[in-house]
Amino acid sequence: MKVKNDKKQGFIKKLLRYKTLLLMLLPSAALVLVFSYLPIGGLVMAFKRFNYADGIFRSPWVGFDNFRFFFESGKALLVTRNTALYNLAFILINTVLEIAFAIILSEMAGKWMKKLTQSIIFLPYFISWVIVGSIAYSLLSYETGTLNGVLKSLGINPINFYGESGWWPLIIVAFSAWKGVGYGVVVYLASILGVDSSQHEAAAIDGANIFQRIRYITIPCITPTVITLTLLALGKIFRGNLDLFYQLVGQNGALFDKTDVIDTYVFRMTIAATDVGQTVAIGFYQSVLCFITILIANWVVKKKDENYSLF
Repeated sequence: MKVKNDKKQGFIKKLLRYKTLLLMLLPSAALVLVFSYLPIGGLVMAFKRFNYADGIFRSPWVGFDNFRFFFESGKALLVTRNTALYNLAFILINTVLEIAFAIILSEMAGKWMKKLTQSIIFLPYFISWVIVGSIAYSLLSYETGTLNGVLKSLGINPINFYGESGWWPLIIVAFSAWKGVGYGVVVYLASILGVDSSQHEAAAIDGANIFQRIRYITIPCITPTVITLTLLALGKIFRGNLDLFYQLVGQNGALFDKTDVIDTYVFRMTIAATDVGQTVAIGFYQSVLCFITILIANWVVKKKDENYSLF
């Protein structure tokens, strides 16, 4: 009994000792609880024909009918494929650009130029997707777009970007990189600056040029950061960025074959007042795919090197 009381008092003392940190953690913990854990109870709607009069738990069970509706709609394969391919492109292209810009910034000698370049790269991250959508329309509009204006001045026929879906994989990947690369650059730059400078100095004394130092020192040192961020990104590979796709494409059905992802499909179903259970079923399907993907990716990394795996 005395041992239990001592342990209890020790636990209370620890809580009191770290009370300031715990109070700082409380708002974040509350947000996670409210928006991440409590909604899990709503997953039961994926197996019900939900109606607001009966509520979540009194609505009738329909088994897997909501999932069957999605797979028989003819859209399941399309939106799943688009979501996965876009995210793979985002991960590959953004990661390469982020690492490249971070290395360039770390090697820049001028402090003023370094800060200016970093600010220019990071600035688009703070721009709302609503504004990005307006910028895209100003550039790509058939009648008034800047790009078509340039083409007309050169005697080239304008391109109807909002009527031809073939251009949009490139457009979406380009805007995603332009807006999102800045944040990753900051993360990788912090990782590079954490590398012991004596390693670079020793390599320079031994005659290694800048490219050799980057290849044999910088890149190996930031590899754990690259793998961790890639694994976290793979965990969301079946989640489309609704803001990105909706603000750039909107409700333009002519582009859906190349731009429709799971999130935009669910959004259209929601505003069309479709059965809520069907939208929850698609969200559940999405979560299961993400869960399986992160498990497989982590398993592959763990087989190569356990130190780089997430768990």
